Amino acid sequence: MRQWFAENKQRHSLTWRDFAHRAGYVSPVFLKLVSEGKSSLRGSGVERVSQAMGLEGFEKAYFASLVTFNQSKLGPARKKAFDEMQALAQAHKVNVLGRNAMGYYESWKNPVLRELVPHVPGMFPKKVADCCLPKLTAAEVKESLRYLEELGLLVKNRDGSYRQSDKSISTGEMSFVPLTIQQMHLQMGNFALDAIKNLPLSERNVSGITMGLTQKAYKKIVEELAEFRKKIVAIASEEDGMDRVYRLNLQLFPLTKNIQEIQNA
Repeated sequence: MRQWFAENKQRHSLTWRDFAHRAGYVSPVFLKLVSEGKSSLRGSGVERVSQAMGLEGFEKAYFASLVTFNQSKLGPARKKAFDEMQALAQAHKVNVLGRNAMGYYESWKNPVLRELVPHVPGMFPKKVADCCLPKLTAAEVKESLRYLEELGLLVKNRDGSYRQSDKSISTGEMSFVPLTIQQMHLQMGNFALDAIKNLPLSERNVSGITMGLTQKAYKKIVEELAEFRKKIVAIASEEDGMDRVYRLNLQLFPLTKNIQEIQNA
């Protein structure tokens, strides 16, 4: 809680009063006391605070276990909460790719097959290729699987099936967008256009907003999009099974030149 509050105080000038109000508490300092270990969350308080913090999926479950761990005395309840936190951390760990692994993003095949193949054990490469909406060949499937094994993103089991080494993949914090990721965005953007043309509404969701923004508002929206992506990853990671592989594109780009620059020219 202290870490979350410190980040949001710096980003959004959040106060303890604001935080308490979001969680439905009258006392403006109650959550500050909780974070200092001077008070405790009770009953529905854990749920209300996790919602106020915007936690979803396994992050919410981890927070609940963390609260139990911190507020329990030594004994079975404390050990159980600790074991739950360890299990959640292990099950939902994220692999942060280094620079030498950025080739992963050169082709859409790699992330799609990384998601698909572990859920279709025993399926031959030709059948795997047939599962993909963008056309693939069996040879392309084999090539991509070899590459994913080399990177350690897929692990081949003794029976020939595959499992993911990590639940999620991240590029980490980047000050620029590498060419390989730009290429991935272009490929996925084209697939989005194909989906609009060829897929029924029941199988796709496309929406958009055209709006005037200041640079300050733009930066704030970018921050919100980053938080939203984390929530989406959390929701997807808490499910062990899978029905289909989906792609979610988040796009925010200008449709005009800078008005102030034009007026001052």
